[in-house]
Order: sequence, then C-alpha cells, then structure tokens
Amino acid sequence: MTQPDDQTAMLQALDSLLRPLASLAVSQGVTHAAVDELLRQAFVDAAREAHMTAGGTPNISRISTTTGLNRREVTRLVTRDSQPLLPTQHRWPAGEVFTRWMTLTSTDATLYSLPRQGPAPSFEALAHEVTRDIHPRSLLDELVRLGLAKLSTHGDFVIRLRDTLVPQGDFVRTLGFLGDNVGDHLRAAAANAIGQGNEHFEQALYADELSTESVIALRPFITRQWQTLFDQLVPVLEQMIAEDKQSGRCRDQRVRIGLFAFSDHCGEVTDPAGNTREMP
Repeated sequence: MTQPDDQTAMLQALDSLLRPLASLAVSQGVTHAAVDELLRQAFVDAAREAHMTAGGTPNISRISTTTGLNRREVTRLVTRDSQPLLPTQHRWPAGEVFTRWMTLTSTDATLYSLPRQGPAPSFEALAHEVTRDIHPRSLLDELVRLGLAKLSTHGDFVIRLRDTLVPQGDFVRTLGFLGDNVGDHLRAAAANAIGQGNEHFEQALYADELSTESVIALRPFITRQWQTLFDQLVPVLEQMIAEDKQSGRCRDQRVRIGLFAFSDHCGEVTDPAGNTREMP
C-alpha cells in the first residue's frame, strides 16, 4: 500500500478535525461564511506568529505568501481589531468553589452536604477560600442555576448534585468547556507534530470489535479512572501553586490535564456467526 506524502497526510488529518467542527456549527445554525472568517483570521495570526518566531518581519507580502490569501484580504484582517492568538483565560469562581468541594469529598463522602454558613467545613468557608470579592450566596445561586448543587428543604444545608464540573442547562458554558479542553488538546498534539517530538503528553488507547453492551459496561470504569486521577492530581497542583506563590517564582505557566472517551461504529462489524461485513 502506498504511503501518503506529507501534504496528503496533513489534509487527511485536517479533514478528521474539521468534520466534527462542521457538524457542531451546522447543528447551531452557524454558517460557512462565519467560520470561514474565523479561519482566515486564524491563518493570518498563525502566519504572523510563525514569522516572528523565525525572527522575520510579518509584513503583508510575507503573510500573503504563507497563507495563500491575497494582499487586500491580509491587509483587512491585519488592520482590523482582532482577538489575541490565544484567548484570555478568565477566572470562574463558582467553578473553583465546586472543584475545591470535589477535593473535600474525595477524602470524606459526608461532605457532599455542607452547612450553608459557619466555620469550615461549610459552603460559606469554602467560598471564602476562593474569593472574598463575591458573596457566597451569589456563588451558591450560580451552582444551583447550573444544576450542580441545591439547598436542603429548610435552606440550612447545601447539597452537591454532580461529580463533574460540566454544568447542565448552560449551553454557553458547555461550549466554553469544549473550546478550552479540545483547544488545548489540539494545541498539544499540533505542537508535538510540528516539533517532531513529545513536548506535551498526548496519548490514547484504541480498541475495536466491541459490542454495544461492552461499551456501555466500560463507561463506569472510565469514570472511576478519571475520579482517581482527579483526586490524586488536585492536591498536588494546589500544593505546587502554594509553593510557587510562597517562593516568589514567576507564575506565568498553565496546565490542562484531561481524559476523554469516544465510541462509535467501526468500519466493519462481526455478527454472532463470525461473518464480517463492512459498515455502509
């Protein structure tokens, strides 16, 4: 079988990346023109960064040559007010409170229910650990709105409803998670491919010839693995943050650690009789 050349392999990889993005856009009524504008801007920003990294001057001609966009189009995109190459990471205090709460319950399951007010362990004390700029009640209302927590019947206890931070009923926030998580995963994989190395950890396990029943049975096991990883990593990261702050080190680095699972029909299926047929 003939191996694809680098350009063909690149286009095949991009096709795999763009198809789910196109499905997401179509599902929400986002047109090709809107996405095309984002893609053009991304190409111009990437070309500018590449030329600056190489020590060159990212002028209009060079960017046009690199991207294939005409000079007029490059000029328009360069001179307009564009977003920074990497989106600004904004704090989400309610999410930070929820994450700390998950850390507490990893060692003491009774803390799924916390007194609303009072000394630790309480929701008020937990909220004050994260920020004193936002009232604990406001943070609580946000968690309740997102379906992550609820108040007890008499309102004196706060009960956590979920074991994951992805909120229900908040499509905008869910899309934010998608962009952040998948975006950083893609940046890691792309950086490794461009650099021909393994600067970022990026691995996956693949298996086929499974039944639907087996895939369903696998899901609780995957969830337990994530919970174990989460419980072990959060205290380590919190300790590192505290030590960096205490030592006065330059704290300009960020890290995202994730685990994902995806299941779908494979190209061929084997029936109980052992006959193999290709999926249509």
